Amino acid sequence: MHSRFQTRALSSFIALSACTMPALASEPITNAPPDQFAWERTAEGVGFAALDGNRFEEAYMAMVRLPAGLVSPAHTKSATMYGVVVSGVLVHTEAGVGKNEETRLPPGSFYKIPADLPHVSKCVSSTDCVTFLYQDGRFDFLPVQP
Repeated sequence: MHSRFQTRALSSFIALSACTMPALASEPITNAPPDQFAWERTAEGVGFAALDGNRFEEAYMAMVRLPAGLVSPAHTKSATMYGVVVSGVLVHTEAGVGKNEETRLPPGSFYKIPADLPHVSKCVSSTDCVTFLYQDGRFDFLPVQP
């Protein structure tokens, strides 16, 4: 009798496990060490290394490199941006905010810039600033008048 109980319990466990096991992934793991990034540089010297998605057509993820000392003009984006600073020190502020109100973002910092919010981005370190960036829509850069 004890043996029948164990057999039923084991059968139930196997059936339950089969129902709750995750399906096999249809895509393999993507690994991208930094020395394999394909950097593209804009006329302003900003580098983009695509990780997922085409930034000119859809939501995307990329590594972005801002040159040391770069200060962008005030601008907006049509999509919300989410980022994590990897190296350097960044500052993102709403357009018109004074220097005393800036928050310095060292490596490990997170930032979110809402869509359509006029802002200025700066790399305030003596080394280039690298950030992981996710944007929930296509890339654009829309200058705003001061």
